[in-house]
Amino acid sequence: MLYCRVPPTTTSDKSEIPLRSRIFADLTPLRTSPDYRRLWCGNTVSWMGQQMTALAVSLQVYALTHSTFAVGLVGLCSLVPLVIFGLYGGAIADTVDRRKLGLYSALGATVLSLALAAAALAGYHRVWLLYTVVACQAVCFAMNSPARTSMIPRLLPAEQLPAANALNSLTGNLGLMGGPMLGGVIVGLWGYQTAYLIDVVAFSGSLYAMWRLPSMRPDQGEGPRRRASVLDGLRFLATRPNLRMTFFSDLAAMVLAQPRALFPAVAVLWFGGDAKTVGLLVAAPAVGAVLGGLFSGWLGGIRRHGLAILIAVAAWGAAIACFGLSRNLWLGLFFLAVAGCADTVSMVFRSTMLQAATPDAMRGRLQGVFIVVVAGGPRLGDFLTGSAADLTSPATAIIGGGLACILTVTALGLGRRAFARYDAHDPQP
Repeated sequence: MLYCRVPPTTTSDKSEIPLRSRIFADLTPLRTSPDYRRLWCGNTVSWMGQQMTALAVSLQVYALTHSTFAVGLVGLCSLVPLVIFGLYGGAIADTVDRRKLGLYSALGATVLSLALAAAALAGYHRVWLLYTVVACQAVCFAMNSPARTSMIPRLLPAEQLPAANALNSLTGNLGLMGGPMLGGVIVGLWGYQTAYLIDVVAFSGSLYAMWRLPSMRPDQGEGPRRRASVLDGLRFLATRPNLRMTFFSDLAAMVLAQPRALFPAVAVLWFGGDAKTVGLLVAAPAVGAVLGGLFSGWLGGIRRHGLAILIAVAAWGAAIACFGLSRNLWLGLFFLAVAGCADTVSMVFRSTMLQAATPDAMRGRLQGVFIVVVAGGPRLGDFLTGSAADLTSPATAIIGGGLACILTVTALGLGRRAFARYDAHDPQP
């Protein structure tokens, strides 16, 4: 059986659960934990501000250079630090007080946004400065994210982790949708400096939430405290097949079935559109992901998390393959939205498994690996899909990628049957 309520309930118990809680996002973590509520609200506001700043930087780089290549380098400047410092940020989060690491890294990001605003107000427009600040912001994020994410299991009981991760996914996707839109409007009306200053103010929510948290030193058990090692974290992961499967399944989706690099081409070739069509294609998975977060109340009743991940990743692949077959824009957007919803389901249970089945002393390092996979997987997928489309055609690359995703995740499930039997009541890494 794929799901049942956690903990198991009788029929009468189930009837007492409001229908709204079984359909819409479960707000129980926000109601029961003031610390988590502050952390979530602060992260929601600051993430929106970060996405505004990301768009403002891209617009400013293009205004200074009139080069799309220069704008593309902005992404590279953030990707490299994320991959390099993601692992080390996780190791640091397993060594020091996570509250302090989250507080200081958020403060560093605030100062960097303030530097952008000061430079814009002073009329000092230099591309090298923008690249440098973006790289340093990525370092701060790579330090902050493992610390913040690994604190959540200390703030909430295990049965509330799926709901908390669904709320976190809602924050991320709303930021990706709303942040750039607000950033574009604000830059157009009041200039780059206003967007950067709003980001500074937005970070105050994250700073306040971190400041109010109790001390969050990692639990390393009895014995002398020692510095956490990145290699120890990788060795731990190498001996924990269920946790490894969460990364393999995500890579199957993000590397093999990642169509976004082809959106500019298919917008013209398939749908006869323009830049606005590309925007719709880019936004569709995020819309689906937001809807998946809004209607995530049922996720709390699923206990076979591994099986849910396999099904969700296969659904992603199937939706991408169907998108490759569609030649009607609205039908294509529908399939992309379905893919985004499936990705939310997968992310919720992958995050929950990492938090519930990982010892506290290792959570930071595993979250660091999570950052590397999430940041690097889609970029590798862009390269693979783009190369395949050049050798064959966009349709072949997209349909073939979706089918390859389904076959790969099926092979993973058959090769590691215990993953499909993973039970949230008895989390085994």
